[in-house]
Amino acid sequence: MSPLKASAAVTIGVGATAAVIVAALVQGAGDDPVSAALSLAVPSEYKSLVEQAGSLCPQVTPNVLAALLTQESDFNPKAKSTAGAEGIAQFMPAAWKSHGFDGNRDGKTDVWDPQDAIPSAAGYLCDIADDVKDVPGNKQNNMLAAYNAGSGTVRKYGGVPPYKETQNYVQAIDALANQPASGKNGATLTEAQAAAAVDTAQEMIGTPYSWGGGNASGPSTGSCCSPEGHSGTSITGFDCSGLTLYAYSRVGITLPRTAAQQYAASEPVKPGEQRPGDLVFYGNSAASIHHVGIYIGGGWILDAPRPGTKVRIDPMGAMTDLYGVARPVFHSSKEI
Repeated sequence: MSPLKASAAVTIGVGATAAVIVAALVQGAGDDPVSAALSLAVPSEYKSLVEQAGSLCPQVTPNVLAALLTQESDFNPKAKSTAGAEGIAQFMPAAWKSHGFDGNRDGKTDVWDPQDAIPSAAGYLCDIADDVKDVPGNKQNNMLAAYNAGSGTVRKYGGVPPYKETQNYVQAIDALANQPASGKNGATLTEAQAAAAVDTAQEMIGTPYSWGGGNASGPSTGSCCSPEGHSGTSITGFDCSGLTLYAYSRVGITLPRTAAQQYAASEPVKPGEQRPGDLVFYGNSAASIHHVGIYIGGGWILDAPRPGTKVRIDPMGAMTDLYGVARPVFHSSKEI
């Protein structure tokens, strides 16, 4: 459930938005111009609604809308949170009063009716996107962050705010929205995926280290604090696992956030059988893994080493507690 829905952080008249969305739904009722853009699994009864409503503004695509509805309610039209959010899109009553409308034109504006709630959610997102359009950074991520934390907060911080809840919310929806249409659960990455992940990470060479920084969308401000007291709250960049998470998100593989979790979610590789794209982990045990880098061949890794450094290439033996090598595994979006 998104706190913004309880805060009424965006106040925009619903009349014009409703008219635009209803017109779009009517226009799209007889054709299927954007079905190819929807690659996520959506219940069949909501597929056309998501396709049509998810094309109202540049920041709201069918996949983003589907990912948001999955995150909010898992497409349960009867969902109700302990905070009072209602329906498939988890609107708070006050937000529904301001932003809900009669999407199917049956004379009722019903938060429990997906034919009203889904296009209302899309319109709400578009209103928010317009409200934060001048904020620097990724416009889609800013929109999602504003949906979760409020437009004022996004404007205050000049982008996704340094709140773990909001960053995880944006990351989860972004990763799900960019999940490939197909992928065998449990299958390890292909050589092509590995090469693309390495290329993505190499583009980040020179990016500052930020404790807690980095997500599926790229560099981000981090958190406080490392065991030595280093804070990443004022630094936009990556820590070690943020870099690997970002690199693999670009090829359709969602990794957990920490190095130890990434090792647990990957397939161990026998010594001497590592290949470019594999992850190299450091620590005295699986539970104490504290660092991860991406193997690029020849005994070298690409990593974000520690506070005060930048993303760079290091010898695989630069740290003395090499624990092991593992290969990322495709997991379904439910495991985000």
